[in-house]
Amino acid sequence: MKITVASDIHGSDFYCKKLLEAFDREKSEKLLLLGDILYHGPRNDLPKDYDPKSVIERLNAVRDRILCVRGNCDTEVDQMVLKFPILADYCIIYIAERMIFATHGHNFNEDNLPPLGNGDVLLHGHTHVPKCTAHDRYIYINPGSVSIPKENSPHGYMTITDGLLEWKTLDGEIYMTHDLRED
Repeated sequence: MKITVASDIHGSDFYCKKLLEAFDREKSEKLLLLGDILYHGPRNDLPKDYDPKSVIERLNAVRDRILCVRGNCDTEVDQMVLKFPILADYCIIYIAERMIFATHGHNFNEDNLPPLGNGDVLLHGHTHVPKCTAHDRYIYINPGSVSIPKENSPHGYMTITDGLLEWKTLDGEIYMTHDLRED
């Protein structure tokens, strides 16, 4: 199974469109969104082409293929307009014989771990910085941000294909990889 993972769209119609083009190009079965879908938040500048209503339309059109967790900028009002569940604090996926604990990152993160076993994966967005760090007991992974990347990282997403992780720009250029099957 192939999953496209993205975080922090923050209401940008421009970058949401580019993400969905990448999702189609990747031919992934699912799109896992790690929160902060519609609102840009008080700490961020408005992203390019900020238009939450257009983002709603675009995402609702592929709602049957979306998995999503709630970000710190997502609310019950957002759930009223999005036609797929967005208010779960986390979801658990099993890939390459590993548990992947997917969350936004504002509650569970490297400083406040969820229940993880040896070799499990903590996957979250929130920081807007792509990352892959192997710790003694777990691996921390972040896809970066679709619309407001930080620390000179690209606007991007990642894919998970049978345990192979690939971080990509929105144009599909691979800039980092990690194979969970080799850890």
